[in-house]
Amino acid sequence: MIRIATDDPARPDVHQLLSEHLADMFATSPADSVHALDHSALSHESITFWTAREDGVLLGCGALKTLSAGHAEIKSMRTTASARGRGVATLMLEHIVAEAARRGHERVSLETGTEEYFAPARRLYARHGFTECPPFGDYTLDPHSVFMELTVSST
Repeated sequence: MIRIATDDPARPDVHQLLSEHLADMFATSPADSVHALDHSALSHESITFWTAREDGVLLGCGALKTLSAGHAEIKSMRTTASARGRGVATLMLEHIVAEAARRGHERVSLETGTEEYFAPARRLYARHGFTECPPFGDYTLDPHSVFMELTVSST
């Protein structure tokens, strides 16, 4: 059974996954278009970080960053190579959106890349009701970024 729980981004297996994530982002996008956070930035008090595990084995991670009282951002969604295709990203996304709603956020936004590498992520978000939107927060227009948002309702 896959279990999602808050976790420490500095935990060794998580740190490794986040390092792989950052390496892929820099290999895929220009450096000034990489908005992924490292493990220390993900430890900020405005961010809640979760991992998905099965029998203690790391399968993926994701985070929710509070931007304002009614607005949050999804950060660092990543699935391990061995867990891809198992629905881990869907479980994590649903968990994060449900938590945002529970916290009273009215809108959840995210930034992802425009390159083909990011096409599966864009399809995942679109399947879950996210639509493209203008840049939010501190982001600016960038040909290498797609901005998406979802209106959430409190549960």
